[in-house]
Amino acid sequence: MVTMEHYAGLQPAWCPGCGNFGVLRGVNKALVELGLKPHEVLMVSGIGQAGKLPHYSKANVFNSLHGRSLPVAIGAKLANSGLVVIAVGGDGDGYGEGGNHFLHAMRRNHDITYMVHNNQVYGLTKGQASPTSDEGFITKTTPEGAVSALNPLGLALAGGASFIARSFAGDIDHLARMIQEGIKHKGFSLIDVLQPCVTFNKKNTFQWYGERVYKLDEEGNYDPTDKRQVRAKAEEWGDRIPLGIIYRDDRVSFEERQPALKKGALVSQEIDSLRAKALVEAFR
Repeated sequence: MVTMEHYAGLQPAWCPGCGNFGVLRGVNKALVELGLKPHEVLMVSGIGQAGKLPHYSKANVFNSLHGRSLPVAIGAKLANSGLVVIAVGGDGDGYGEGGNHFLHAMRRNHDITYMVHNNQVYGLTKGQASPTSDEGFITKTTPEGAVSALNPLGLALAGGASFIARSFAGDIDHLARMIQEGIKHKGFSLIDVLQPCVTFNKKNTFQWYGERVYKLDEEGNYDPTDKRQVRAKAEEWGDRIPLGIIYRDDRVSFEERQPALKKGALVSQEIDSLRAKALVEAFR
């Protein structure tokens, strides 16, 4: 039986009280409750405080470049389709530097889970404004206030993500459920995690979120397949902030479309050297 001890990694070097601790606990809880063993999981990270998370858990890990976790995750999933692949990044890493990769991974509907720690600031590089910083947010790089914020849920809906969810680092049980749902979904899953930065973001705190977040499944009448409802919830921010499965579309994933994967994972298929040679010769 898989337990939390199986995923106990290195001692985190995050600031005391950082929202990342809740995210780490939520990830490990989700994997344990799904019965996944560490060797069955690959976590691919970028750069930043969020990018350190895989080092503090215990699974297969690939630490990529800033904003480049998605291409690596996609390549790994194509090579070994039996792996559960989770890409991990922050709002700057994923929605800033990695924005183009984000768009194309969504539209192709790759079967990976993308978990973005959204603290609305660049935490590792000392508190600059990020793409999701609230309008008017004062930082060293925006002394007159940040411009309008990127809406990751709206972007994901427009970009073609087939599963969109939001959770909060202060609610580990809910976060674990959203991660599980994202992993079980066949296609591209975005889990946008509201993750307070206790050092550099004094506005969007645990208390600030606690006074605003609410769960869609407690409303009883929300349909994540109804795009009219989905658009309204994706745009909702301020006095009320929805948590839960925002959108779900059970369409065919990129991997399910690939004839080469019909025989199983590429890593388990025999290599025909004669066919490989003929393919190389065709491109000379």
